[in-house]
Amino acid sequence: MLSEVHDFDEMLARMARCSFQGRMLGRAADVLELMFSEEGAFVVLTISGAMTVGQMGPVFAELIRTGRVQAVVGTGALLTHDVVETMGFPHFEAPPWSDEEAREAGVCRVFDSAELESSLEVFGQFVDDHWEALLPALTDGVPRGSTDFCRRVGELLLRHYPGRTGIMAACAEQGIPLYIPAFTDCEMALNLQFRMIRRSGAVTDPLTSAPVVPFNGFVDLLDYTRRVEAHRDGQLCMFTVGGGVPRNWAQQVAPALDTMHMNGVDVRVPVFSRAVRICPDPPDWGHLSGCTYAEGVSWAKFASEAKGGRYAEVMADATLVLPLLVKGVLERLRKKGRLPA
Repeated sequence: MLSEVHDFDEMLARMARCSFQGRMLGRAADVLELMFSEEGAFVVLTISGAMTVGQMGPVFAELIRTGRVQAVVGTGALLTHDVVETMGFPHFEAPPWSDEEAREAGVCRVFDSAELESSLEVFGQFVDDHWEALLPALTDGVPRGSTDFCRRVGELLLRHYPGRTGIMAACAEQGIPLYIPAFTDCEMALNLQFRMIRRSGAVTDPLTSAPVVPFNGFVDLLDYTRRVEAHRDGQLCMFTVGGGVPRNWAQQVAPALDTMHMNGVDVRVPVFSRAVRICPDPPDWGHLSGCTYAEGVSWAKFASEAKGGRYAEVMADATLVLPLLVKGVLERLRKKGRLPA
């Protein structure tokens, strides 16, 4: 009876006893509670899709601030939008214009939401204002990965925009690494490269003589691999929203360590044993966003349920179920004294 449900936690518990995706959402709450409660668990949150444009950024930020997540992997696009939101330039409902009219008005559309093109320029000015602080490799010659850049951006956001904590700022606040594997695939990277060109004076022939931003993705790969391998006594867990590069990059830590092990390096080869996925895509099309965790067992990335794996996969739009799921699980943890009230 709905009259007997008094909070999100109770709603999820009841949904676990219904059918279809409602039952799966209830199971997802049980698995998340398990991974957030187990001693020594290493939880990786992977996010793809237009989740910050869709106003899910505050949900992720609140989850990160609870300390139940040990690493975050996202796309450069959604994190660029996260920075813009944190700086006070929100997304809004797309006006009833044609896309040609929107382009002429400087409005960029993402389905039914939009933002001003000028908002993205704000981040470019932010990079200019803090150039040396964001890119220390320019002076010390030591290449950095995206996680170093994200931490520096997050720290600056905390300092200059207090009270508007987004994903990047929350990670910096909690000391949690944030990785962008496809770092060059976003407005953030385009701003960096353009300003590198402009500051070097190579604008007359930028495609030939321009210096390259001192970024090295292998720094991220090694940093993430070290962190996972160091958690020898806890479960390796994943909370996947969407799929794509963030999910695959986070999952391939198992074959990365296996490659080392097969070539004589003394490392532990872990597999994921707890995972929750929210994504509307079915597995039929063969892409990773729809790929089940069971398929990952064949790739030696996930433990089978017969060997202790616990998984839940909710085929739904994240904007419909993510706030309910996160709110309910946090309520459950607080009721059981595993989070401060």
